[in-house]
Amino acid sequence: MNPVPTLTAGVLFFADVEELDAVGPWEVLGYWADHVAAFPVQVVAIGHEPGVVRCSKGLGLTVDCDVEHAPPLDLLVHPGGDGTDKLQVDDEHLAWLRTLHGGGTLMASVCTGSLVFAAAGLLAGRPATTHWRYMDFFPEIDSSVEVRADDRYVDTGSVITSAGVSAGIDMALHLVSRLDSPEAAAEVRRGIQYK
Repeated sequence: MNPVPTLTAGVLFFADVEELDAVGPWEVLGYWADHVAAFPVQVVAIGHEPGVVRCSKGLGLTVDCDVEHAPPLDLLVHPGGDGTDKLQVDDEHLAWLRTLHGGGTLMASVCTGSLVFAAAGLLAGRPATTHWRYMDFFPEIDSSVEVRADDRYVDTGSVITSAGVSAGIDMALHLVSRLDSPEAAAEVRRGIQYK
């Protein structure tokens, strides 16, 4: 008898994260986990330190566990925001992302989270997108990234990037469709009343 599959999704919280970049995908994944998924799904808030992080517009979000003590992740959602400037040059953070990716974690970014993925080398030779205002930063970080300025999200298999802010919701619905089914994604969409 095959065991019931389980899935653990982590959403990264960090100082100056863009609120909707983080809570939009959280809403989609959380609704899926609580109301729709036919198998166990756990959504955890991950950060570099436990406690409250302050978002770009002042909202406080609580980190469940730090990256050292996080459960094994099947999926990581890396939001964007002003805090990604520091993360793009944080060698420890970039090494953690490379380790997750190398271990088979599905990597998903929202907005400028994709610039952090590019800095970690995860987008080398791949198509990707980000917030329209930051498209020109890709060539400065990695000139091999194929910029998709008009796409809401880009799925390259092991790495998915989305455009800015509300596009993270579209990407998260795509994740539900991919990891579960289009019917599950449609049910989540109805549940959160997102058109």
